[in-house]
Amino acid sequence: MPPILPEFSNSVRLKYVKLGYQYLVNHILIFTLIPIMIAVSIELLRLGPDEILKLWNSLHFDLVQVLCSSFLIIFIATVYFSSKPRTIFLVDYACFKPPVTCRVPFSTFMEHSRLNLRDSPKSVEFQMRILERSGLGEETCLPPAIHYIPPKPTMETARGEAELVIFSAMDSLFEKTGLKPKDIDILIVNCSLFSPTPSLSAMVINKYKLRSNIKSFNLSGMGCSAGLISIDLARDLLQVHPNSNAVVVSTEIITPNYYQGNERAMLLPNCLFRMGGAAILLSNRRSERRRAKYRLVHVVRTHKGADDKAYRCVFEEEDKEGKVGISLSKDLMAIAGEALKSNITTIGPLVLPASEQLLFLLTLIGRKICNPKWKPYIPDFKQAFEHFCIHAGGRAVIDELQKNLQLSAEHVEASRMALHRFGNTSSSSLWYELNYIESKGKMKKGDRVWQIAFGSGFKCNSAVWKCNKSIKTPVDGPWADCIHRYPVHIPEIVKL
Repeated sequence: MPPILPEFSNSVRLKYVKLGYQYLVNHILIFTLIPIMIAVSIELLRLGPDEILKLWNSLHFDLVQVLCSSFLIIFIATVYFSSKPRTIFLVDYACFKPPVTCRVPFSTFMEHSRLNLRDSPKSVEFQMRILERSGLGEETCLPPAIHYIPPKPTMETARGEAELVIFSAMDSLFEKTGLKPKDIDILIVNCSLFSPTPSLSAMVINKYKLRSNIKSFNLSGMGCSAGLISIDLARDLLQVHPNSNAVVVSTEIITPNYYQGNERAMLLPNCLFRMGGAAILLSNRRSERRRAKYRLVHVVRTHKGADDKAYRCVFEEEDKEGKVGISLSKDLMAIAGEALKSNITTIGPLVLPASEQLLFLLTLIGRKICNPKWKPYIPDFKQAFEHFCIHAGGRAVIDELQKNLQLSAEHVEASRMALHRFGNTSSSSLWYELNYIESKGKMKKGDRVWQIAFGSGFKCNSAVWKCNKSIKTPVDGPWADCIHRYPVHIPEIVKL
């Protein structure tokens, strides 16, 4: 007996019903205006040109009324355009590509772990299990000081890493954009765990001899979402400083924060965090409109720090032996899920089409009035965005967001490949992902991008960008020599 094929007709009908509903609701204003315009046109045709001319001549205009009306129109237009927020453009950005001498294959990482933790084989075994399931590849990089046995996390080596990462990214940005150091009006540097004196922003000013009246900021301790906090700060500053350029530098310095103890909660970051950094040029100059890659549409920030569990889920502290490390709580993913829920509740009304908002509202009313056990409706964010850049904090983070937002494997491809090639580069990971999408030739004019990042505190931050022009496949950048190999299959477990 031949196999019985599944009945597809119902699902196909449902699909077209949903598409029809979306089209109807999203274009309801057009469908409402068309009958009105048709009715007005029919009435004008019925009257004829003579009647219309008589009607026009019967109207009497007083000179004072005309002048007052004109003044009112000019006043309203002036107020509107003066209060309208300035458009913020992302002109271009550059990502740091670590040198091959910093590469840390699995075998090297595990060998160093065995030598550094020779008195604690259980800790070595734990790191191996994490690495097997991490989603990282064989080409991620750690700074030179960590390659020593034992590691040498001195202030000098930490500054050396900061200079290598930040100056390389800045040099690439200057080369790509033609920007001159004296043209920078605002400088923002974010690095969560390394905060020396003078600051990293002062280090940049000294290196490139920036102007004495530059507005500089140095953000620390704000976790992996600090990159989008920097974008938000730059946006606010560009709103009040016309005709200005802002450079944002996002990085994390690994050298002084490599944990050398035995606490499992603190060993986890050693397996995931790797070298990385990015420099981004933002501008409110109208002259940059044509060459800018993106336009900033929204930034939404959510902070759950009022909750004690959320506040302590990513916590820098000393272990029993007095060694400092970053402790990651077992509740981290649940807290991240709650923060994401709060964030999308805010960003949803700003970006979702009317059809999705209406479905969400009806489901919410139904749960309140009819049955609280109704399954909550998860809005289809694929209706609002063409591309997703999810912070590559680890395989579990990407899996959780893919599940909660009902995204396809293609939507999270950039995040998974960035994690595989570069590891968790903290706040700069979003820019490696965006560069991956560009390197694949997928970014077209009008495409919308959603960047989502999580950070200690606990924070969930989002940024929405709209592509200003179709972007040609870049010939340089961090993916230039390996994009032809991606995407790659990443197994659930890589046996070491």
